[in-house]
Amino acid sequence: MVEEIKTYMTELGQRARAAAVEMARAPTAAKNNVLAAMADALERTRTDLREANERDLEAGRAHGLGEALLDRLALTDARILAMAEGLREIAKLPDPVGEISGMAYRPSGIQVGRMRVPLGVIGIIYESRPNVTADAAGLCLKSGNAAILRGGSEAIHSNQAIAACIREALAENDLPADAVQVVATTDRAAVGELVRMKDYVDIIVPRGGQGLIERVSRESQVPVIKHLHGVCHVYIDDAADHDKALAVAYNAKTQRYGTCNTMETLLVARGIAGDILPVLGGMYQEAGVELRGCQETRDILPGIAVATEEDWREEYLAPVLAIRVVEGLDEAIAHIRAYGSAHTDAIVTESFSRAQRFLHEVDSSSVMVNASTRFADGFEYGLGAEIGISTDKLHARGPVGLEGLTSLKYIVIGDGHVRS
Repeated sequence: MVEEIKTYMTELGQRARAAAVEMARAPTAAKNNVLAAMADALERTRTDLREANERDLEAGRAHGLGEALLDRLALTDARILAMAEGLREIAKLPDPVGEISGMAYRPSGIQVGRMRVPLGVIGIIYESRPNVTADAAGLCLKSGNAAILRGGSEAIHSNQAIAACIREALAENDLPADAVQVVATTDRAAVGELVRMKDYVDIIVPRGGQGLIERVSRESQVPVIKHLHGVCHVYIDDAADHDKALAVAYNAKTQRYGTCNTMETLLVARGIAGDILPVLGGMYQEAGVELRGCQETRDILPGIAVATEEDWREEYLAPVLAIRVVEGLDEAIAHIRAYGSAHTDAIVTESFSRAQRFLHEVDSSSVMVNASTRFADGFEYGLGAEIGISTDKLHARGPVGLEGLTSLKYIVIGDGHVRS
């Protein structure tokens, strides 16, 4: 069986490498037409997609998947329409491939600049969310790459239904069918093969739980774009507007629980805690959020659970929130440095100088002022969609869209120039 998986994955890699050559030279119009056709197919087959998704949901419930994972897995009409809209938004974006920048004459007379080019073949390994299949395919196609997509076994029927829409769109527009390949096996050995296929795959993007990302990072022989987890913070400064603070802190936690940009720890300045926390605590408890706090927080909100040292590092992905009262901005920044995951952190304040300090001193991939952490998203940032969020500091950081799926090469133009 292991040899069969290896042979199967190698064949996918070979076909993807050949398709990547064709995609790198595909005209923008052809790529945009494919994206439009994919969007149309998703909308047209909504009933089929929901039926396939229901099979996955039934299996997930039978296997004891938690509510957060079932929420990630679910495909509603609204989410299918959002996938289609995301593809159309990607089609509207400027094509980065072939863009030339920085052309300048050197003293020798040559011109030197840089050209943006596709990465090649991108392997994407993800769990639960079937919308990733459409988002990733769209971004890879528009950026001139080929993709090998390996979704989780819990979404196999949903992913294959979406893959059928992608194949149909590619066939209609004379682009290589192998430009997007969705791995058909649920065998975990396929992941191990994909991350070692350095002859055929240029970048691996894992999207899922910490266990998956740690495994991929540990085993991969291919460069990885990743974030391990999202311990996101909102700090309410004592110079915050109360209404803004309530709105931002409530939305950051409750708008959706099972996402990496959901707030997991709330920090509140001591000078405002007595006014803000009783109101916020009531709002959270009415929404069914379990609160865990430091001693000062528990003095203000009697009856809530004790926050342990582990809570400050926890990505709950659930209606659970850790709350800590801090002296002020310095202590808030120190807490984020000690416990944060460099994903997304926000401050609520009316002080320009404190907002500027927060922006400069918090070293996360997204840093926000007076806005919910839930905005840390490729669609919200104008990227059309995202293939993932990177907390690394090289190549791509933050939500990874079209530009993050390309690289730069130097180009040199001369007129018979030779080096003396």
